[in-house]
Amino acid sequence: MPPNPSATIPAQQRAFTLIELMIVVAVVAILARIAYPSYADYVVRGKLSEAVAQLSAMRIKLEQYFQDNRTYVGACTNSSAAPLPGATEAKYFTYTCSLNSSTFTVTATGKQTQGMSDGVNSFVYTIDQSGNRVTTSTKWGSCANTACWVLRGDCSC
Repeated sequence: MPPNPSATIPAQQRAFTLIELMIVVAVVAILARIAYPSYADYVVRGKLSEAVAQLSAMRIKLEQYFQDNRTYVGACTNSSAAPLPGATEAKYFTYTCSLNSSTFTVTATGKQTQGMSDGVNSFVYTIDQSGNRVTTSTKWGSCANTACWVLRGDCSC
């Protein structure tokens, strides 16, 4: 039977085909694969600024303490003028102080719970009374024992 010429043909419907959707998903996946590592590295570098700022501030406080007392002994206690950074200042790192009467070393170690350690390698920075800045370890691995504070995955300071 021939088609009824009086029947109206509905307007052509527009929709995405499965192939088009798969292409979009593939493009988004490729872009995410490229962008996410850069973003994660950017976040880590932002967290490293805490250690740089706190270690620099500790060096100044310890030098002031030495000027007042002619010794570093007792400088890192909570009751001194140069206490280690507390919980409010230290979100991404823990800080330790090793000192004697004429030398000190302050160490910042990345917290695993904050993504600054992978369980094996951690960001570890130190500063001493001579202003020597050393990267003892990084989560990036290959940048350990560098005579500066490594701030990027390419081991640059």
